[in-house]
Amino acid sequence: MSSNSDEKNEVAGIRRDYEGEELVESAVKDNPIDQFKVWFEKALSSDLLDPNAMTLSTATKNGRPSSRIVLLKGIDDQGFRFYTNYGSRKGRELDENPQAALCFYWSELERQVRIEGKVEKVSREESETYFRQRPRLSQLGAWASKQSTEVHSRKELESNFKSVRQEFKDQDVPLPDFWGGYLLRPTRIEFWQGRKGRLHDRICYEKEGGEWEIFRLAP
Repeated sequence: MSSNSDEKNEVAGIRRDYEGEELVESAVKDNPIDQFKVWFEKALSSDLLDPNAMTLSTATKNGRPSSRIVLLKGIDDQGFRFYTNYGSRKGRELDENPQAALCFYWSELERQVRIEGKVEKVSREESETYFRQRPRLSQLGAWASKQSTEVHSRKELESNFKSVRQEFKDQDVPLPDFWGGYLLRPTRIEFWQGRKGRLHDRICYEKEGGEWEIFRLAP
C-alpha cells in the first residue's frame, strides 16, 4: 500500500463519539442572542482557550469565499461585534458583499454555534472606545501593518513597527482611519450539540418578519 493511501486511511480513521447533553426546543430561550449568552457564559466558565474565537466567512461579489479566525469583542441585542483593518481582505470583501457568517466551535463542550447575517461598520466613536482598551503594542501594530498586503520580509514589518513606535512616543496612539469595528446583525442562528451515534441536536432560529422562528434540523 502506498504512503498516500496510508495517510488517507489514517485521517479517515480519526473519530470520536460525542456524549453531549440533550438540547431540546422547550429548553432554549425565545431569543437566540439570549441563548448564545447562556452558552457563551458556559464556555467562559469552562476555562477554554480563546472561547471568543470565531470563524468569520466572507465572500466577494462573485461569491468566492474565504474564512479566518477573528475574536468576538461585543454581543448585545443588535448582534456580534469584531474589529479589524478595513483594508484587509475581509474588509474589502465586506465592502463588496456585506453578507457573512460566523461559527464558534467549543470542542470540550461538544458545541457549535453558526450565525448568518448582514454586516455593517460600527460608529467611529464606538471603534475609538474599543481601540483605547487595547494594549499599546496592539494599537501600534494596527498602524504598522497594512493587513493582507504583501510584505517582503519580517524585517520590513518590524521596521514599520519601530517607526510607528517612535512616531507615537510619549503620546496616546490614535485610532487609524483605516481600522475599526463591524456589527453582524443575525438573521439565522443555529445551536449544535454533539450527541451519541452522530444523532446531534440542532436547534435553529430564523428571523421572519422581525420575529424569531425556532425549529429542529436533522443532524
